[in-house]
Order: sequence, then C-alpha cells, then structure tokens
Amino acid sequence: MSSSLSSLVSVPSAPLDVLIVAGNARSLIANRGDLIRDIQARGHTVAAAVPTADMLPGVQALGIPVFPLPMARAALSPRRDLATLLALWRLMRRLQPRAVLGYTAKPVIYGGLAARLAGVPRCHALITGLGHAFAEPRGWRDRGLTATVAALYRLGLAGQHGVFFQNPDDRAEFDARGLIGRRTRATCVDGSGINLEAFPACPIPEGPPLLLYVGRLLRDKGVAEFVAAAARLKAEWPEARFVAVGPHDASLPHACAAEDVVRWRREGIVEFVGGVDDVRPWLAACHAFVFPSRYREGVPRCVLEALATGRAVITTDAPGCRETVRDGGNGLLVPPGDIEALADAMGVLLAQPALLARMGRASRALAVERFDVCRVNRMMLEAMGL
Repeated sequence: MSSSLSSLVSVPSAPLDVLIVAGNARSLIANRGDLIRDIQARGHTVAAAVPTADMLPGVQALGIPVFPLPMARAALSPRRDLATLLALWRLMRRLQPRAVLGYTAKPVIYGGLAARLAGVPRCHALITGLGHAFAEPRGWRDRGLTATVAALYRLGLAGQHGVFFQNPDDRAEFDARGLIGRRTRATCVDGSGINLEAFPACPIPEGPPLLLYVGRLLRDKGVAEFVAAAARLKAEWPEARFVAVGPHDASLPHACAAEDVVRWRREGIVEFVGGVDDVRPWLAACHAFVFPSRYREGVPRCVLEALATGRAVITTDAPGCRETVRDGGNGLLVPPGDIEALADAMGVLLAQPALLARMGRASRALAVERFDVCRVNRMMLEAMGL
C-alpha cells in the first residue's frame, strides 16, 4: 500500500458497526457524506472501502477510516474480480463489521458475497441505477452482458437482508428477473436525497437565459442531444447561453469521442466548462436545467441539485429521470434520444420566462416533499436496524 493511501487508514480498535463498500470516492463524498454523518449521529462507527484507482484526497474530510480496494472500474474480469472478492473478505474478517452496505454493481455483488463468506451479521445493497448493463440491447453481446450481470446480481444478493432501490423501474426489473430472494426485504427510497441547506433555493437571475447541463461527458448522458438541440435554437435565440459543466474522461466506457468534444468546443454553440469543485454557482446562474440522459439512472443527483436550487428541469421519460419531474408542473419530460422533442421543450422555456419562475418554485417544493436527504437517510437507517 502506498504511503498516500495508508495515511487514510486508521483501523478501528473495536468491532465496526457499518462498512460501506463504495463505487468510487467521488460518490462516497458527494452522495454518502450525509448518510455517514447520520449514522455517526446515532452513535455508530463507520468505515468505507473505496477502489484504489478512484481514491481522492477529499475522503479524509469524511472523518472515517477509508480502505483502498483493488477493483476494476467497469469491465468484467474473472481474475481481477476474484482479487476484489478476496480483498473484501480479508477486510471484513479483519474489521468484523456488524453491517455492510454496498452500492453500484461490483460493491453490491462482491461485497454481498464477501459479507456472506466472512459471516457478517447483516448486509444491505443500494441499487443506484442499472447503468449500461441493462440498457436496451443492441446485439448478442449486449444481451450476453445483461444476462451475465443479472446472474452475478442474483448470486451477490442471495442471503442479503435488504435491498434499497432508488426508483420503481429498477425494482420491477429485478423482480421480473427473479434477482431477489423471498427473505430479502426490498425498499424504494427517493434517490440519495439532497441536502436542502447545502443547496438553498436561489432566485432566477436577470439577463440572457442560460440553459445548463451538468454531468460527465458520456454518450448515454445525452450531451450530444443537448448540443444538437442548442444548435437548432441558436438562430432564433442568439442571446441564449447553453452551458455544459462536467469532466471528459476518454478512458471511461461510453465516453464521448474526443474529436466530438473538440468539434463542439470549436463550434461554440455550447460552452464547455469542464469539471468544477462546486456546481452551485452555475446552478444559481442558470434559468433552467437540462439533463437528456438515456442512462439507467438511479435518481440523478445533478437533477436533485437543480430541484433544490429552484430550477425548471427538462429531462427524459426514462428510469430514474422521470422520478424528478412532474410533467408540466416543475418541468418537461421528453423521450430519450429525441433531439426534436428536446429542442421543442427548451424552446418552450426560452419563450415563457414566467413559466421558469413557476416551475422553479414547484421544483423546490418537490425537493422538500420527496428528496430531503434527512428523510431518505431515516428510511434507510431504520430499515438497516440502525
């Protein structure tokens, strides 16, 4: 273990209450920070295991032991996945956690298997979306991948005490495929929740309208559709700004092609900002939020942030995304991949400034009603017996 990573690890002196097996450090910080603090507030000890390749210095601010875990980012590899399973088994035997919570595919699958082998008393899984593996199949390879991942989920979830789903579509998918045992309790929660104090409502700014996309530059997140829709609108709305905030990592599966990103920047219709440490200034500066994802989201956090800020939202009528918009109430739903429908929806909001304010208020109300992180965490902790 490198010195930079070993400095993150402080082995608990007593048996651990909860071990979180994380998909990556970024999501542990952004999506599980409030959950960790709520677990600690109830008097429980917490640690986390995070893939070594995704480790970030920011995890130290969580104030918990964080253990680097050998885990391949996405591709299925029997040799590497066996190494992940063994590493998790050894870690659990060493820490003796009373409960394990895994989220994203590999932590759920191999975390569940390791917990069973290590004799962990309670194990729960959090399904934060189904990603590319359960996307609409485009050929025999896609169908083979879906069947393989489904079989692994069935194996990893066997014997787990509970499974949390972030949207009803994912639960229906698992039920239809018979991936959850009869004794495993399935619970639907409203995404990861959003901290309403950290993301307060902001008034819609004066000036030219700004339509904002936030997310990684992945094909299935709908970046290309956002650019194409903006191109259709620019002539009619020359003063409007279209901005994309998010990093481009060409090594990620399904990343947008580098030449496409270069071309989009050169064309200048959409401003590409790159990744930022704090998205709140951009949310405060925008008039509406656009997230045309075709990805199997859980409930996209970027949209929850926009709801809390009080912005009208355009997103797709797809699993996870559709949970965030009451069509015509706080935003508009469009079919996934439909550039014409997306451009029409963006044009509606550009043409009706009064609609932005009304929908923005409805978005904030929806965030308070359904997506308050305190409410979501309380449901999870009670289901976990904490």
